Amino acid sequence: MSGHSKWSTIKRKKGATDAARGKVFTKIAREIMVAAKEGGGDPDGNPRLRTALTAARAANMPKDNQERAIKKGLGELEGVNFEELLYEGRGPHGTAFVLEVLTDNRNRTVPELRHILGKNGGEMGSDGSATWMFDHKGVVIVTKQSISENQLIETCLEAGADDIQDEDEVWVVSCEFTGFAALEAALADLEPESAEIQWVTKPESALPLDGEAAEAVARLWAKLDDHDDIQKVYCNADLPHEIMEAHGL
Repeated sequence: MSGHSKWSTIKRKKGATDAARGKVFTKIAREIMVAAKEGGGDPDGNPRLRTALTAARAANMPKDNQERAIKKGLGELEGVNFEELLYEGRGPHGTAFVLEVLTDNRNRTVPELRHILGKNGGEMGSDGSATWMFDHKGVVIVTKQSISENQLIETCLEAGADDIQDEDEVWVVSCEFTGFAALEAALADLEPESAEIQWVTKPESALPLDGEAAEAVARLWAKLDDHDDIQKVYCNADLPHEIMEAHGL
């Protein structure tokens, strides 16, 4: 899928440097805090928290870190109040970016994002300038070892899924974002590798690039992905695997 989620980054950084893992843990901790503040500290009754904890387990985030983030979200420990924001932008070669942000200071974050985009051939966009190229989807990834295709199809149809993709060793199941909680709950016993709401590039909006154009987009994508306040980066560019990998995407 174009518009890669943080799942790809989390998988990549499992064996990365301590600094890289620390950045991943920080982003996940922020999401856990906001989820707990919004819906309480019980993952069974809080789908967003359950999703964040799934990401934490996938990244091998220590249990103590997870519990501390929950307590901060609940106000049991001192923490920071984060604001959720969605920004859209244009990248080089006609690419579109959607940026999901958690920040404690938008007056700091916005100029920094504008600077990153501007220095790399892009610019900030207005509301709706990029999101129209994407579908807002719930996406759950389960290993093929956990369930047969026929069983998965039966379960997913009952849960309201609208697509199942065969991706090497995993199944990628998607649904409308409003039905994500039901789908995630239906597949929870399979211990999904990932379960999250994503901005998935519409097929007609996917932009295949290679060579220097792909390199330029990948550089911008990686810089945005590395920003502390950005939780997830989505782009409509379809880049060669080796270029994505070289830039850590």
